[in-house]
Amino acid sequence: MTGRSYDSIASERRLRRNRVTDEDLFNYTLRVAYLSFLLTPRAPQAPSAASLQNDARDSRDYQSRLSSITNSFASFGDLIRDVGGRDGPKQIKFPEKFLRVLDQRMQDIAMGKDQTYHDQITRRTIARFWTTFKDPTFYRQMERNRKVEELILNFVTTASTSLRQDPQLAASDAWKLELNNQIAYFTRIVRDALKSTSHVPPELTQRIDMYVSKLVPSTTALPPIAEASNRPESVTATATLADMVLVRVVGRLFDKSDDELQREINSIKRICTEKAALIDLKTCLQNINAGLPFPGRREDFPDDTSFQHWKSLEQTHLSQLMVIMVQFNPELAKSTPSDAYPGSGVLARPESIYSSRASISSRQSVLLPNGDLPEAGDDDLGNQSFTYIPPNPKRFYKKLIEKCIEFDLQAMHSLPEDQEVPLGILSTSHLDVINECALRWRIMQSYRVSCFLDVIKYKYEREEVPLECIPEALNHVEKDFEPERWPLMDREYLGTVYSSVFNIFLASLYHSFEQLPYLKRKAISPYLSILERVKASGLLEIYDVDIAARIGELSDRIRILAMHHYTDKSSGILSNPGINRALPLILLSEGLEEVATKLHQTFKQPLLGEIDIVGLFVETQVPLFLTDLEESKRHLLESSSNQPTPDTPIEDIFTLYKATKALFALVDEYAPKTQHQFEPGSFFEPYVQQWLLTTDSKTLQWVQSAVSVDTFEPKGAERNSSSVVDLFYSLDTPINFLMDLGWPDPYQEARFCTSLAKTVSKLMEQYCRSIEETFMEEMFPRVTDPYLQPQRQSAWLEKAKQSIQGEKKIDPFNFKPESCVKLNNIGAARGLLDKIYTRVRADEMSRILKEHAPAVPPKAVQRHLFTVKIVMAENLDSDDSSSLDTFATLSDEHGHRIAKTRTIYDTPDPRWEETFDVSVESPLWLMASVRDRSLVGKHDIVARCYICLDPRRYGDFLAHDVWMDLEPHGRILLRISMEGEQDDILFFFGRAFRSLKRTEGDMVRIFVDKMTPLFRDVLSRSNLKKITKLPSALDYNKALGNVTALFGSLTTSSSSEVQIPLPQHEKPRVKVDSSISDEAVEAALGPLYDYLNDNLQVLNDNLSEAARETVMSKIWKEILVIVEGLLVPSIGDTPSPMKPLQDRELDVVFKWLRSLLNFFHAEGEGMSMETLQNAKYREIMSLRLYYDWHADQLMEEAVRMMQTQLRAAPTIKKRAKSVYSQRSLGTIKDRKKEKRRNKQGDNAAEPILKILRMMPGTTDFLQQQLKIMSQIQAEQQNRNLHRQHARGDGDVPAIPPLPPK
Repeated sequence: MTGRSYDSIASERRLRRNRVTDEDLFNYTLRVAYLSFLLTPRAPQAPSAASLQNDARDSRDYQSRLSSITNSFASFGDLIRDVGGRDGPKQIKFPEKFLRVLDQRMQDIAMGKDQTYHDQITRRTIARFWTTFKDPTFYRQMERNRKVEELILNFVTTASTSLRQDPQLAASDAWKLELNNQIAYFTRIVRDALKSTSHVPPELTQRIDMYVSKLVPSTTALPPIAEASNRPESVTATATLADMVLVRVVGRLFDKSDDELQREINSIKRICTEKAALIDLKTCLQNINAGLPFPGRREDFPDDTSFQHWKSLEQTHLSQLMVIMVQFNPELAKSTPSDAYPGSGVLARPESIYSSRASISSRQSVLLPNGDLPEAGDDDLGNQSFTYIPPNPKRFYKKLIEKCIEFDLQAMHSLPEDQEVPLGILSTSHLDVINECALRWRIMQSYRVSCFLDVIKYKYEREEVPLECIPEALNHVEKDFEPERWPLMDREYLGTVYSSVFNIFLASLYHSFEQLPYLKRKAISPYLSILERVKASGLLEIYDVDIAARIGELSDRIRILAMHHYTDKSSGILSNPGINRALPLILLSEGLEEVATKLHQTFKQPLLGEIDIVGLFVETQVPLFLTDLEESKRHLLESSSNQPTPDTPIEDIFTLYKATKALFALVDEYAPKTQHQFEPGSFFEPYVQQWLLTTDSKTLQWVQSAVSVDTFEPKGAERNSSSVVDLFYSLDTPINFLMDLGWPDPYQEARFCTSLAKTVSKLMEQYCRSIEETFMEEMFPRVTDPYLQPQRQSAWLEKAKQSIQGEKKIDPFNFKPESCVKLNNIGAARGLLDKIYTRVRADEMSRILKEHAPAVPPKAVQRHLFTVKIVMAENLDSDDSSSLDTFATLSDEHGHRIAKTRTIYDTPDPRWEETFDVSVESPLWLMASVRDRSLVGKHDIVARCYICLDPRRYGDFLAHDVWMDLEPHGRILLRISMEGEQDDILFFFGRAFRSLKRTEGDMVRIFVDKMTPLFRDVLSRSNLKKITKLPSALDYNKALGNVTALFGSLTTSSSSEVQIPLPQHEKPRVKVDSSISDEAVEAALGPLYDYLNDNLQVLNDNLSEAARETVMSKIWKEILVIVEGLLVPSIGDTPSPMKPLQDRELDVVFKWLRSLLNFFHAEGEGMSMETLQNAKYREIMSLRLYYDWHADQLMEEAVRMMQTQLRAAPTIKKRAKSVYSQRSLGTIKDRKKEKRRNKQGDNAAEPILKILRMMPGTTDFLQQQLKIMSQIQAEQQNRNLHRQHARGDGDVPAIPPLPPK
């Protein structure tokens, strides 16, 4: 015979050995069912009460029977120890559903619904225990323990108490015999309840059957040991098919008639005995010890620990079964060695066919085409022969599972539609058969659950069982899944089944994704639950199932679906965009956001921990949208630029921007690794710039609209009117819009804020100009009535008349509430502007600009901002020797007026103190001219000079006091500083604040100027002379005192020694007692007080608190300047024609000052003393001290003070006030504090120098001191120029030539 024929024969034998036929399966299943019948205890019927009474007549016979019953099992506790050994039986827990079944069964017995147990004693005992059973504490204890022995022991306790309370039974100890009956009945009730419960471990059923056989009472004495040998033959001889429950189940399963079944029983009863079953168990136990393949050996397990664990349990279990059989039939012990059934051991935890977890592999079933298992998983029994164990137990077991499930599935078709079907499919009778076979064939629990899952999976693939059966089968696998203790072949088998289940439901999930993005989670929840359970087992990774590749396929499918969804939607929207090009893109972006939001609500967590549907949709659709958006860039620009009515409104562009930003937020949240080249900053920046230009063009309209409707009525705490509120409300809209954009590029956002700050600066300048114009109209009203025009033409006659009369009548100006409200508006605007400064984060934006600004070459032409303050003029002279009403102007080379001051009346030494900004690119010549205001005709030029504003000469950014000689007479003081004009947000805010501050200062100055003529008229030397020339009333007491003093001096001088006369320069000034009464002094101030009382009330009622303090401070400073002008001239290097005041006049001046101080203080309700007693006030008070000194003393004191001051702060020159120092209210306050500190170091010698100007022979000294001060300033300027040269700025250029006139 050839080798090929030998191989064919071996293959044929192997296939024949592995193939399981229905006939073979029926034969071995029937053997197990018949063995179950043999081992099932059968007892006579329970004795009746009559029989008990008859037996009780024979006392001796009754006592022996009772003793026989008592000795047979001693107690239920002894029985438990007999079964389980020293520590009791191994814990085998009953199913959780068992308690509910038992509860219903006891309820039916107690209520008389169960005809099997109709005896009153039994019903009463069961009812008593049922009451205890329903107690929540007892019920929870049973749910936790789930031990049948504890349940029976509790029944014994309850039954004993109940039976003892029966008088008839307690009188003759009959309750003990009845107790035995009740225990037997309850044990049978428990067994019946277990049979009605699914998933009962077969070991527990075997144990309960043994308890029933031992506890069933008998009316006769137990037979002796010798008679027991005939029990099996006698039982089988009288048994019928009706007594063989499992046998009939097997017959029905294999479609056998009763006759066929009886013939099969008759054919196998000779070999299928209890002894043969005991030999099978003994052989299995010997195989384990010998290391033979069946039922298991070391090579079947992953490690020695798991093998020893299984070996210990299996040996104990086998021994347990053998002990139970011997106790059930002691005759078996005669022919079986004692070492085959050890008397003590630990009963293994019974395992049901149902247990725990899930599986994954290919979509093919583990079954081969012919229904067989792979050869690697077979259990070959070799040459050993068993009675009840088939040659390949696993194949037989699986075939049996398939047979039972197919039968039960067919039976379910005939059930009513409303009847519930168990998810396990298997009926209770079939479960009993399967459990018996698994027990006798030694099928491990690991294979039982894996096999059941495989069969259910196979049926599900063919749509024979519903989806819910898969989770039910997984529950059985997961219940006791311990892969580290399972046999290798079983674990590999389960891994194969798991991988198949995983692939099946991945495919189901794959096809379900076709409904995206409208897929509901509940539609795929069953698939996900199964997949997650299978994936969590870890078996897929152990057997190298490429989960990542399968997950990747699902992810790719979702991407394709997302792409198709976007393409379908965009083709419908973008194919016909219409006139507004932004609207389709907005609709498309909103649709994408809506889809992402909906998917997030449906799938909050990634599927299987890896498939993020939301992220996949976002990472696919957003780049596609950005591509379409980039392609529409040109069309958007064109449609949004066609003014004045663009096809695409700028508002829709920004709506599109916000929609795009929302999509980027989705990308950041769900798909942060998405790659794209779209830059939203560069794409939308042109539109923001266009919007900024449009906003800048609306400022004048905002100002005009706000001012035109303003009635200038004070409102609120700040006493401002509606225009400033309306103006900033208009400004809030663009600011809020820009801040809400949330621009992604910080540098671009800072540039936008800078542009907006420039618009704010422009808006403030326009508002200040508008308010100032209306304010000037109120403060300088013009005659508009045509009938009054001739009066204006004869104004020069009125002026001539006043000149002839020698005095000028002062018409006091009365203020209007509207003028006060306008000043309040400027103050309120500063507060609102400061809030905007904070809201736009100006400091942060400036820092970003400095840190991120790109390096750019410097501009060829750079603008500079000059600040020119026209301080004062001196020694002005008019041609006609009349009084001067002067104002100053600045004009450029072309004669265009750049700046103009207010008019100062009736003084040749006007002091304007007004500041102007001049922006230049190159050196600029300015003409400073002083003009005399004329009521009629052209204003005459009194004097003029020229000054060059050269940026290169003021590069030190310090303030320079420049005295310019005027032509033909006098000189003018200009304070000039420069700073670079920069495109910086802080610079523009500084300009805005400076505009408001200067407007406020100008308005306050006009308030004061309107009061100044009256101040100067009342506080004048002419008025002073009138007071001192008035004769005072005769005071007799004073006259009497003078006479007494006169006589006293005569008598004293006659007795005194001759005195040496003092030199003339050392003699003190003779002070004649010529004081004027306080009433006369204050009477001279009466017109002033009347005027102040009237107008200060208007100011107090209508000005805000801050504006009121400012105006009052300026008024007080003006009064101090006027008072100082009465005492001394201004500082200068030439003698002054002013003469010192006489003592009477000096007293009057200081009484005026004290009276005015008290008036403005108003006993603490007015201005504070700190404000009133300022530096100027203290300087005036110091004049009183130096007024009586001689020239030499004053010069010495002046030199000493200057030296002291130079030593304290040599050559200190403060930096000019910068726009940056006024960019917010905080920096303005800091600047004021610094200014107050610097004023403490002012030249203390100035009062002395002013007094020296009124003294003869002091010209040289004054010129010398002022020259020294000029030299110090020049040295400081030279140092700054040298530092500028050292920085590389080059040499300071010469002054360019004066342009031709």
